[in-house]
Amino acid sequence: MSVKIRLARHGTKKRPFYRIVVAPKDAPRDGRFLERVGTYDPLIEPTAVTLKPDRIKAWMKKGATPTTTVRNLLKKEGFFSKGPDA
Repeated sequence: MSVKIRLARHGTKKRPFYRIVVAPKDAPRDGRFLERVGTYDPLIEPTAVTLKPDRIKAWMKKGATPTTTVRNLLKKEGFFSKGPDA
C-alpha cells in the first residue's frame, strides 16, 4: 500500500480550510486517512500552517511521499532545512 501526505479540504463553500493528512494513495481526497499531521488555512494573512514535524518525519521514514502542494508548504515552513537533527 502506497501512502501519501496530502491535503484534505474542509470548511464551507468559498471558505476552504485544509487538514494535512497521511492517507492511502487510492483513498478519496476527503475520505479515510491514517493520521492527521497538520493544518493549513490559506485565508488568514499570513497563511497559517501548523505541523507535527516528528510525525511527518516518522511517516516519511516509512515511505510516505508528500504531494507537490504539501512539499511546498513544508519547504516554506523550513521542514527540509538542515538542522541539528537532520
